[in-house]
Amino acid sequence: MFGFRPSRAGRSRIKAARALFIRHGAEGTPEGRSLRLLRQWLSPVQREQFVRKGYFEVIGSDSGIRYRIHAGTSVNVCEIDERGRVQEGLCFMPIGALPIGDVMLAQKIALETSESEVRSVARRFAPNGFHFRQARLLG
Repeated sequence: MFGFRPSRAGRSRIKAARALFIRHGAEGTPEGRSLRLLRQWLSPVQREQFVRKGYFEVIGSDSGIRYRIHAGTSVNVCEIDERGRVQEGLCFMPIGALPIGDVMLAQKIALETSESEVRSVARRFAPNGFHFRQARLLG
């Protein structure tokens, strides 16, 4: 009946606490297990990118376009050009309330195997630095 909506500062603290919880080995939780599974599917280069930068890059299956998947569950995928500059953003995710690692793994597999289908259903957005200012989840 009555909803609780945390203040902006409260949301920031919740987000920071969640990142801290994940970063410090909460492997027994759904979030922790999903990140462990994601790490297993990443190449050594992608794993290093994710740890150091909070994102990893994949190559689209149809066009060869490079995409950057940032830590997150939505508005976290961007096309990047040959110089590594962020271009168009793509918002797509599996249906359901899934842990962050599962969403990112689904995004990786979708782009690497069915890029055209992903692009046909994804919502476009104009990326800016705000979308990607989040704590690194692995470190």
